[in-house]
Amino acid sequence: MSIVAVSVALGSWVVRSAAQTVGVYAAASTLVPGDPIDAGSLAVVQVRGVDTRRYLSADEPLPDGAVLLRSVGRGELVPVAAVGGPAAVDVRSVAVPLGNRPVESVRVGSLVDLWFTAAATSVGEPAVPRTLVSGVEVARVDGSGGYGSTPGIEVLVPQDALAGVLAALAADGAVDVVPVPGTGR
Repeated sequence: MSIVAVSVALGSWVVRSAAQTVGVYAAASTLVPGDPIDAGSLAVVQVRGVDTRRYLSADEPLPDGAVLLRSVGRGELVPVAAVGGPAAVDVRSVAVPLGNRPVESVRVGSLVDLWFTAAATSVGEPAVPRTLVSGVEVARVDGSGGYGSTPGIEVLVPQDALAGVLAALAADGAVDVVPVPGTGR
């Protein structure tokens, strides 16, 4: 076989391979840890030129009972490494009222800090705010007041910070949501 024939065959194979696409799953909307993996939350997209073994294949059945272990943005391909069982999720969703902050200032997938300011003491000393947790992800936003009389959000709190956040929410004082600049999706 001549070098020309080998070159033509190899070139033809490269062109055919480059034109082939495979179906993989992408998030239909921003999904957060704990969200179930199901056909309603995913869309099939045709891709080429990526290592498709790293992503959920549309040619395979979706795993039963699987959830996301990390956030996947709208339109992002769903990595196989981001899928697991519910017990592997290392954050918990906690409802936090927004108080006076406008709902539009917080979006699903953005990061926020939670601060706690205790109620003023009878001595009249001003309370000093303290950070409860920094850089937690917003999982849901409810502008209808479903979290009591004010709009609220659900944030994904690491398990090791959960007790402190829950104690602050139950305490006499205010929990403030402070958006981390530049993280709104």
